[in-house]
Amino acid sequence: MRAFRVAYDGTGYRGFQRQPHGETVEDTLFEALAALGVPFVDGAPAGYSAAGRTDAGVSARAQTVAIEAPEWLTPRAFNGELPGDVRAWAHADVDEGFHATHDAVERTYRYFLYAPDLDDERAERAAGRLSGTYDFHNFTPDSTGTERDLTVRLRRDGPFLLVDCVAGGFARQLVRRVVSAVEAVGVGEREVAFLDRALGDEPLDGPDGIAPAAPEPLVLLDVAYPGVRFEIDDEAAESAREVFAERRRRRLATARVAGALALDRIDP
Repeated sequence: MRAFRVAYDGTGYRGFQRQPHGETVEDTLFEALAALGVPFVDGAPAGYSAAGRTDAGVSARAQTVAIEAPEWLTPRAFNGELPGDVRAWAHADVDEGFHATHDAVERTYRYFLYAPDLDDERAERAAGRLSGTYDFHNFTPDSTGTERDLTVRLRRDGPFLLVDCVAGGFARQLVRRVVSAVEAVGVGEREVAFLDRALGDEPLDGPDGIAPAAPEPLVLLDVAYPGVRFEIDDEAAESAREVFAERRRRRLATARVAGALALDRIDP
């Protein structure tokens, strides 16, 4: 068995997991593995598992997938059949029976919240209130698996507030709704006391409900496995750096254009 670290720009995909409508990251992985001649069982690569099911628009730096891979299947060989916005960059040989979902002990998501006018002290109080073991049923559309031991950490980076959410696993939209709650408290739309209600037994409906933040600023940053040591493929990692650096340059240019259009007057 071999596990791969995979980075991807999720903004052009309908999410990670395969679905009937729209291209997903998992579709591209399966297509690449089929082209490489990896054996499939019941429509999936033999022994396949994945660490997480990121939503449409969400990206990843360390999504982890495991398969029964031949010895020659390195990250750079994997990349030979993958599109540019999906890059394998490290691998680890793991025991038979390894499961990328169930064997993960910790997952870290980071949200890049554009918040130049947010009160960091208020946001920190919100993050502290949301850290701990709670039933987060008001932060997800899921009806089961809503109790989590969550840690929320904040760090200011210029106009952005980096919101790191760490837990063994996450219910759907949990991170994005936590971010919404932290932002609402940080800008004064909600008080920290509101979070007591949100973490209570009573369902929050209508105007009291917590909507998810936009998916595009969210990244699956890391997935931890005890005793598993990933070996970085230098050539594959450099390919990933180049690909995503170029995508960053394009988006910076697009952002400048949008900024120019938002001005009352544009200098010639």
